[in-house]
Amino acid sequence: MRSTERPLACRTRLVVRPREWIAPVHAAFETARTLTVKRLSALVQTSLDIGRSLSVMGLLLLLSLLGTFSLPSVVAEDPALNWQSAAPGTTASFATMSNDLVVRASALEQGKRWSDAVALYESASRSAPLSPEYQRRLDVARIHCDIQRRYNESAFRSQLAHLPEADARRLYGDVLARIGTHHVDVPDFHRLFSRGCLAMETAVQDPAFAATFVTSREQSRYDLFAEQLEQIRSARPVATFSEAQAAASWVARCANTSLGIPPSVTLMEMTAAAVGGLDEYSAFLTGGQLNDLYSQIEGNFVGLGVELKKATDGLLVQHVITGSPAERSGVHSGDHLVGIGGRSIGGMSVDEAAELLQGPEGSLVTLAIVRGVGPARALSVRREHVEVPSVENIQILDATSGVGYLRISSFQKTTVRDLENALRKLDAAGMRAMVVDLRGNPGGLLSSGVDVADLFIERGLVVATRGRSPDEDFNYTASRPGTWKMPLVVVIDGESASASEIFAGAIRDHGRGTIVGTRSYGKGSVQGIFPLEFAGVGIRLTTAKFFSPLGHPYSRVGVEPDLAITTTAKPIDGSLPDVGLHRLDPRQDPFVSAALEVAKRNVVQSTSASTPEKHTTAGR
Repeated sequence: MRSTERPLACRTRLVVRPREWIAPVHAAFETARTLTVKRLSALVQTSLDIGRSLSVMGLLLLLSLLGTFSLPSVVAEDPALNWQSAAPGTTASFATMSNDLVVRASALEQGKRWSDAVALYESASRSAPLSPEYQRRLDVARIHCDIQRRYNESAFRSQLAHLPEADARRLYGDVLARIGTHHVDVPDFHRLFSRGCLAMETAVQDPAFAATFVTSREQSRYDLFAEQLEQIRSARPVATFSEAQAAASWVARCANTSLGIPPSVTLMEMTAAAVGGLDEYSAFLTGGQLNDLYSQIEGNFVGLGVELKKATDGLLVQHVITGSPAERSGVHSGDHLVGIGGRSIGGMSVDEAAELLQGPEGSLVTLAIVRGVGPARALSVRREHVEVPSVENIQILDATSGVGYLRISSFQKTTVRDLENALRKLDAAGMRAMVVDLRGNPGGLLSSGVDVADLFIERGLVVATRGRSPDEDFNYTASRPGTWKMPLVVVIDGESASASEIFAGAIRDHGRGTIVGTRSYGKGSVQGIFPLEFAGVGIRLTTAKFFSPLGHPYSRVGVEPDLAITTTAKPIDGSLPDVGLHRLDPRQDPFVSAALEVAKRNVVQSTSASTPEKHTTAGR
């Protein structure tokens, strides 16, 4: 089905935009982003417990890592390929924070709205790096989100309560060892240890953390701990793995004697902070996040079958999956979820609401729904196994020209199968050209992205990955028989990321179709998912970068469309419309309208250049 330089063994490679799918700690709290019940519901009852069968290397994810990269000297499968690194960004100038943004950021921080602060800082940093002051403030906001994310998960709290100090020390050492072996860059252990100290300074000021773990709350005890931290930090640089271990143990002892915090808790915070300080997309993963990831791989989960977004009065229902228990119970897109199980969720954090939505398969949950004007109504929904479609809105846009349309919302295990079924259906309906809509697609399985490209590309390189270790170097090529040969138009936007960019970039580089829309997000790094031995947790490490067939990088570059569509700029906080692509009529959509015109022209050109019999079907 695909060709690589070497067998993948037990690895599964993914390309995914973490904001939407596996939720790095800062992105998991972005209230403007879509949140799905597969993240908000109990995910431990997946049909396949992938976590128990993973190799030591674990799963591999392709995510974005913004920055420059020097490609190792690895000969590409095609000697003509000219591998390029991303253009280096400026380090002399920083992103400008206007007075208005500074005031807004300060207000968000004072109000402890950490996820909104993260979104604001990240939006400002897209144009240029933040100044050291604001980069530190962004880091602190991310740490706060990280803490809230972990300790709102009851299973994690329970596991941590029973974690012996010796196991926590081994966990910290194991993580540092994996960083030293697998991370794309040589680790700076002093910086990672220092971030752990910053995380502990932040944690003891967090109300939820302090209420749970700090037993000595006199100000003098906080001052003592801060003084001890500074002494340990400034005593000598932490240059090695073993020195970082020893220093972290000292921090754990000081936190215990000064504030009564169990050493295992401190070591867990130091572990999470070390991983989160490596780069933008490396992160510590709780058991819940790992289960979420495994469900994304399978394309199914136990839950209600709706996509939700934070709203002032609770949660907004953005989309109801066809055939899901939510749809059968009468939940509609646009409904406001204001109560769960008899409790109001107004003002409640996303993770607090997630706790209320969790439950075993077959159990019932009562939802309070507000629709339009009027009082809330109660609906009982059964938590069930839900299949998540990744190919949607399948239709013939123009019967005269035979232009088919479909949207790929993610790349998962079932995407290639579902796409082939859709193509056969459209082919039977007279398809002669195809519009593939990738807007808002955050990515998914690398193998799925490659195989989807393989449906339209006869042969040649689809994507290449390159890392610090030669073990991370792979060339993925198209070799699938029965390629679909009809004219192709691919629609992208600024939310098309990772696997979407791999597909669009391969279509572009091979001259296989026309790219329409706006520049894609710009992802370009590989992450490895490593389940760890203790507490049911794991880590995500950046291990490599990926490049297009012609050697173009994706990080901070993305894929430029052949035909650009002008759109209204999004707000600085990155917020999205209340209703996403699920409810759009493609024929009333300027992106798809433009793609349709391109496809119709391509049909005319293809017809005049080919014999008639080649157009009785889409051509395979």
